[in-house]
Amino acid sequence: MTLRNDILKEHSKPHAEYLAKTIGADQEAFDDLVDLFLADEYRVTQRAAWVFRICADAHPWLLKKHLKSIIENLQNPVHDAVKRNTLRILQFVQIPDDLMGVTAEMCFKFLHSGSEPIAVKVFSMTVLYNIVKEYPELKEELKISIEDQLPYASAGFKSRAQKTLKALERL
Repeated sequence: MTLRNDILKEHSKPHAEYLAKTIGADQEAFDDLVDLFLADEYRVTQRAAWVFRICADAHPWLLKKHLKSIIENLQNPVHDAVKRNTLRILQFVQIPDDLMGVTAEMCFKFLHSGSEPIAVKVFSMTVLYNIVKEYPELKEELKISIEDQLPYASAGFKSRAQKTLKALERL
């Protein structure tokens, strides 16, 4: 059985955890998973996203050779699960300097969008905060972007926004 078939077999947390455990720290198996995660098949990418996040959380070094492709993939129309899981991972990894610009651009786009899910917006906010630590000239733009949305934001957005704004003040 192939990884693609295994991913399509079932969509549940226990199954995603089982597949992630099966892949473990095997770079070649992770590479195969990334290929599915970046594929242009709606259901496959959606389900691969969950396994991808679990693997990346457990073995972040496996991501290194794929950072450029997963960040550039955010520029394509992708399933919300792909955006959410990519951004969630990017909160915890060092983004190379040559990818900071495109990452910041995409995160600001997601943050300003009226149609993005809250998780995509709040993960974008955190990725942008991490970028601001490296590029302080973006601090005011991030602050204004957050403050503009606060009056109309959900509780989840407001919670992350308050924490981010406080952290920005300390920079």
